Amino acid sequence: MSDWIAALPMYDWPECRDETDAQWRRLRDALHGRGVNAPEALSRGDELQALWRNPRLLLAQTCWGPMEAGLARHVRVVGQPDYSAYEGGAGPHYSSVIVMRKGMAGRDVPAPGDGRALLPLDGMRGMRLAYNETLSRSGFLALIQDLREAGETIEMFSEKRETGGHRASLEAVRDGRADVCAVDCRSWALAQRFVPGLDGVRVAGWTARRLGLPYVTSLETDAETLASLRSVLLA
Repeated sequence: MSDWIAALPMYDWPECRDETDAQWRRLRDALHGRGVNAPEALSRGDELQALWRNPRLLLAQTCWGPMEAGLARHVRVVGQPDYSAYEGGAGPHYSSVIVMRKGMAGRDVPAPGDGRALLPLDGMRGMRLAYNETLSRSGFLALIQDLREAGETIEMFSEKRETGGHRASLEAVRDGRADVCAVDCRSWALAQRFVPGLDGVRVAGWTARRLGLPYVTSLETDAETLASLRSVLLA
């Protein structure tokens, strides 16, 4: 198959696209060495649901929220990335930081070593929640599940604002348009590099650790190519 497409959209912030491209070049060259005709460059700008369902998809990242909402019928999981480099990450598992403005929270709360949820329930009650989208595990679903296990619901928030992205959620909290958001630990690390003004926000808590974003390929990917993808990602 010579018309594969590939995308790494989940952490492809504009400021670090050179890093994403470099990551793909390493993967691409290793795949070429195994006889897989991987595309020269990543695809960008595609609508994600269409991208993930494209039968020509060689490799992409997705989220377990869409997977559990039906995407799993259209793709095959290739593997899981390692989040150990980020606070809140441990191997293939990650937590989300719960961010509030400085005046609403004290000093930054470190990630629990046991990976359990650490929720500032009293601080969040009656506050305005910003979230990226309802199918996001890290920005929405994980928080709902942890609240449920703590005997609370999403209705504890006075307002829910869908922003379309983790960065936009953080900016909404920073700018006072929302009071709290949940952002996965790798996106939080990117935000600390690239989003100005975050000295005015605090890490007020953490969601429980969950399996991070999977790499996926089309169901039509043949077994030999799938084996090559897994070997290259592990290496």
